[in-house]
Amino acid sequence: MKPYKQKKIIKITETHNSHAEDIIAEEKRLRLSVNGKEALKLYCSPIMVRELVVGFLMTEGIIHGHWCAERMTIEYGEDILVDIPAEGEVSLEGATITSGCVGGVTFDRKPEGKVSENGISIGIDKLREVFHEFQKKSDLYNQTGCIHSAAVSDGEYILTVAEDIGRHNAVDKVIGHCILENIPLDDKILFVSGRLSSEMASKCSRWAIPVVVSRAAATALSIDIADKRGITMVGFMRGKRCNIYTHPERIVR
Repeated sequence: MKPYKQKKIIKITETHNSHAEDIIAEEKRLRLSVNGKEALKLYCSPIMVRELVVGFLMTEGIIHGHWCAERMTIEYGEDILVDIPAEGEVSLEGATITSGCVGGVTFDRKPEGKVSENGISIGIDKLREVFHEFQKKSDLYNQTGCIHSAAVSDGEYILTVAEDIGRHNAVDKVIGHCILENIPLDDKILFVSGRLSSEMASKCSRWAIPVVVSRAAATALSIDIADKRGITMVGFMRGKRCNIYTHPERIVR
């Protein structure tokens, strides 16, 4: 399913009005069921759905017990219907709507322990270079202007990129991809396009991701979490500038 569609619009400028076709991001409701029983709904871009579901379920710890991503069924229609055969129990306690994210849901799970101090270090110039590559790969944002993106890097190359209408969804997609491909995250860098909120810091903590970088700002709570968990948090990565909020020792200057 395409993550966008073309719509006829009227463009108004200072000098004239004109009819045109514009590329508009698709927004689909995903209805997630476990053993045929609906568990939750969220809104997303209709791409990398398997990765989204795997990343979301594994990060939030919703299914307690054995389940297999390979047996997941996905049906595309007016809604995206996903069903997962599972032997465990489903826990939806502590669900909250995430800040500023379309249909976003996160769960109040306790973050894991501190991130390893030996995960990764990177020069500031190299960090800027790889982050610039990440931004160039944000194709849907460049087409529609309303898409968030996330990526995982080993400090040299971009290993995976995902885009979605929800910034949390984009992060869950790249985490899900790494889970499915058996790519460890404890020595990687997470790049995101949106602000660094507490949920972003918690996702890094749960997967022991040592460095997270964004072109946007960080919230006070996200900085507190990153500081306590040993995560290097970098915001306002734009051109030659950036703000290092926590654990600057991983960024070689």
